[in-house]
Amino acid sequence: MADRASSSDDNPTGHSLIEVHVADVEQLFNNIDPSPFHDRDLDRNVEEFIVEWSADHPADAPLALVVHVDQAVDLAREADALRKSINQYFATRARSTRRRLRTLLRRGRVSLVIGLGFLILSLGTSELIQDWLNPGGILSVLRESVLIGGWVAMWRPLEIFLYDWWPIRGEARLFDRLAAMPVRVNAHAAAHRG
Repeated sequence: MADRASSSDDNPTGHSLIEVHVADVEQLFNNIDPSPFHDRDLDRNVEEFIVEWSADHPADAPLALVVHVDQAVDLAREADALRKSINQYFATRARSTRRRLRTLLRRGRVSLVIGLGFLILSLGTSELIQDWLNPGGILSVLRESVLIGGWVAMWRPLEIFLYDWWPIRGEARLFDRLAAMPVRVNAHAAAHRG
């Protein structure tokens, strides 16, 4: 029967556990990433699994990761390196997501200025058609089309400021929680090194 051992952070009570089972610690990371162990990206499937599982827990609950490894590992060394790697990876994802949010909000501000400018131009053109050209028939259709076009120009800025920003902000907060989570390694065949 294989030995069972665990190391690294204790999982404090009150933490929502995310559990991952791998044959070898290397399975957690992207195989083609040439970076040193602590700088490597998580495997896409592993990241997706951790993020999806964490999203099932309450948004204010602290998270903890338990990695079950089938192969023998030097628990103290692997657990510490793994915690640093995973925390650093999600901290980088949080920064990247916040950068994406800033870019979106900047685009929203520019879109708002352009949209308002076009709306003002459209309203002015509509009034010009009404007052000077005495619209009837085709000119009435043109006037209404110009008005509709002006309001449609406001669609994207409103979409950004009403709907698009808050899911990205929530994603950044989730990555912050994942970057701070304790990591525990449970090895089914621990290597005892002294």
